[in-house]
Amino acid sequence: VCKRMDLVCQRMLNQGFLKVERYHNLCQKQVKAQLPRRESERRNHSLARHADILAAVETRLSLLNMTFMKYVDSNLCCFIPGKVIDEIYRVLRYVNSTRAPQRAHEVLQELRDISSMAMEYFDEKIVPILKRKMPGSDVSGRLIGTAPVFSEVPGPSAALTTMQLFSKQNPSRQEVTKLQQQVKANGTGLTALKREISELRIKVQEQQKQLQDQDQKLLEQTQIIGEQNARLAELERKLREVMESTVGNSSGSSSNEQSPRKRRKAVESTDCPRKSKRLRNRK
Repeated sequence: VCKRMDLVCQRMLNQGFLKVERYHNLCQKQVKAQLPRRESERRNHSLARHADILAAVETRLSLLNMTFMKYVDSNLCCFIPGKVIDEIYRVLRYVNSTRAPQRAHEVLQELRDISSMAMEYFDEKIVPILKRKMPGSDVSGRLIGTAPVFSEVPGPSAALTTMQLFSKQNPSRQEVTKLQQQVKANGTGLTALKREISELRIKVQEQQKQLQDQDQKLLEQTQIIGEQNARLAELERKLREVMESTVGNSSGSSSNEQSPRKRRKAVESTDCPRKSKRLRNRK
């Protein structure tokens, strides 16, 4: 590859990562300015999902910064994964363009996959090569140095002292190599622990978001149940009124039916003495 072309591409990748960080900060400031100050009100706000997605992107940017920028600042490499920059731009533009975005884990699935793969490949394949180029990697050579120059005429005593020095320096080389191996092992262990901690933090944030969604659903369901209970109480009241009105109508009709019967009996009782008198007169 042409060296000038390589330098231009490296500069563009480094500038792209810095620009996407600035763009993310701008988007986050705009969303935070529109959100309410209380945490309980933010959950029910229309921009709650926007804030969750931007917070997840912020954690992902911090992980990428911790992984790459130490070597980028020391001019050992550039920000290699350009596809990650494109995916971050896609997520941020999606958040700015949509009023009701999807959930954070659905939007950020591709970004998490490619960024985690890029960081793993960088730590396993490229970092060991870069550590050899870093200043201070030749610690053993510096510690050993050159043999001291004596002002005296070389004799048997001078020869003994030089032999003693070299005999002392040989175990120091072994110790230095052991120390370098231990430092490398500790460095790899620390990077692995940092990655695990960051992944655990992301998982905890996702679980907290799921719990918040479940709490919101429970509140909605309790509201629906309360409305249904109120409707049922109103229906029961209406049924009671209808039953009372039907019972009152039935009692009134029965009394009306009994009154003509009584009248007939009274008429018949008055007619009975008249009939008896007529029969007597006939006799």
